[in-house]
Amino acid sequence: MRTAPSSPAQLVTSAARCHSPATAIGNTPVLWIGEPFCSAGRGFWAKLEGHNPGGIKDRAALHMVARAKERGDLTPGARIVESTSGTLGLGLALAGITLRHPVTLVTDPGMEPIVRRMLAAYGAQVEIVAEPHPAGGWQQARRDRVQEVLNGQPNAWCPDQYHNPDNVSAYRPLALELVAQLGRVDILVCSVGTGGHSAGTTHVLREYFPHVRLVGVDAVGSTIFGQPAGARLMRGLGSSIYPRNVDYGAFTEVHWVAPGEAAWACRRLAATHHASGGWSVGAVALVAGWLARTSEPDARIAAILPDGPHRYFDTIYNDEYCTEHGLLDEPIPLVPDTIGSPSDRVVQRWTRCTDVSAPAGAAR
Repeated sequence: MRTAPSSPAQLVTSAARCHSPATAIGNTPVLWIGEPFCSAGRGFWAKLEGHNPGGIKDRAALHMVARAKERGDLTPGARIVESTSGTLGLGLALAGITLRHPVTLVTDPGMEPIVRRMLAAYGAQVEIVAEPHPAGGWQQARRDRVQEVLNGQPNAWCPDQYHNPDNVSAYRPLALELVAQLGRVDILVCSVGTGGHSAGTTHVLREYFPHVRLVGVDAVGSTIFGQPAGARLMRGLGSSIYPRNVDYGAFTEVHWVAPGEAAWACRRLAATHHASGGWSVGAVALVAGWLARTSEPDARIAAILPDGPHRYFDTIYNDEYCTEHGLLDEPIPLVPDTIGSPSDRVVQRWTRCTDVSAPAGAAR
């Protein structure tokens, strides 16, 4: 028991105090995830990046903008223009407020209404493309519109998150937090979209723990690791283009996860650990749980959970939406299927592959 302070002046909290919203980014907690994802005594450490103001990409957004300003690529007051499915947009809106730049974000009809409205509330201009690109889907359609906006505003600047190396170096602080929090990391589990946080975190962790295994988590229908492009319900992981930031040589293995499997894991996380998030969170948790069950008992596993649950209230956490898309129909597999090479067949369910190399179209 503590003695009550004798004066109001003594009421000082140990919680962080922020003079700018940018200083609220980082130092996110890790949470032990055990049963029902693993048997008793086993589990993994979840890095809860949803505790950032907008999610994991707050780190990249602020870093890319700050570095561009330092180099003179982004001039004072110039407009920032970027394609986003949501999380980077939230980070860029924060960077725009903090560093005093107008922001235009190009998205598609799949962006959740709550995110569109919050981006507008944060002062960002949101444009929605009407049709997918015939080959590159919504992602390429967004990028094409970004280029049109840039052509009309000569001083505007695009972070180009898919190919910008600053998107990789932004995650050095995240890696250092894991070193301090866990003391040792044997396996790192990351979703893969732009490739930024998987590459950036792994490069730094291997300065301390050269043995770290990187396990990538992709979406069914994504082209990143050599599967053909397909329709993707999930947002926040996967891609229909080949981002140059993906470090293929760093991966030990890759898992593709389907929407129903990710939604199940999200809901189980929420019900058992009061910590959850979106599609990438569920997909990563599903894979990390399997690794915790099958790896050596003393393996220390860190799984990066990129965001929180709130923007998914009307998708993953909406029974009607899940029923409409058949996400609650099939039993969830306890183990992944396995293929020898991404070219073996088109995967439709949770599938694992240890042959990871850059697809022909991803030449760097």
